Amino acid sequence: MRKSKKIKNKNVESVSLFSSKSFRNVLNNYKKNKEQKKIREIKLKKLAENNQLLKDRKELRSWEERLSKENTKIKFKEEELKLKEKELKIREEQLKIENKRLVKKDEDLGLIDKDLRLKEKELKIKGEEQFRKDIDLKAREEEQNKKELKERRKKEKFLKEIMIQEEEQKKIESMKLKEWEEQFDREQKMKERREILKDERLKQRELSQLNSEESDLRNELSSKLETFDVDKSSEH
Repeated sequence: MRKSKKIKNKNVESVSLFSSKSFRNVLNNYKKNKEQKKIREIKLKKLAENNQLLKDRKELRSWEERLSKENTKIKFKEEELKLKEKELKIREEQLKIENKRLVKKDEDLGLIDKDLRLKEKELKIKGEEQFRKDIDLKAREEEQNKKELKERRKKEKFLKEIMIQEEEQKKIESMKLKEWEEQFDREQKMKERREILKDERLKQRELSQLNSEESDLRNELSSKLETFDVDKSSEH
């Protein structure tokens, strides 16, 4: 009887020792799986950060290229405006020169009139003949003045039309630029929304995968514990 009791005690001790080792193994496996899961999560996070960094750099390069193109266009427009300003200055200088010439001509005509009056006093003996010559001269001068005045008004009208056309062109370009900026802003917002939705889907997918892995791990652990309990009860 004593021998049989000793044998039973030894069997119980060996079973309990085996059970404790199995339980420790299960716990160790659970800890390892948990650590591996954390490592995978850290790797996935780093990978996502690296992908986002590459994407941001690509978008930055694209934005820089667009800015460079826009700066080139703006410089081109500025050069065009400078040329137009130079042309306007040249035309203004021409108008000033023409005005000075007309003023000088008016002054010359005044001197001529004065000389004529003096000559009229001195040459009264020539009478009507000289008078007709003066009238003819004045008529030609007036006709010339009218012609020059007409030409001057024509030039001024032409310059005014050019300035109006340039103002209209500036307005059109400004409207186009504004439309382009609004379109660009809309596209950027749409792109940002798509990126947000994409990130949310990715996070949802990762969360679902993690939940599935945790569920599998719990089921596996529960199954092992149940097996362990069954084995233990059968031994008793």
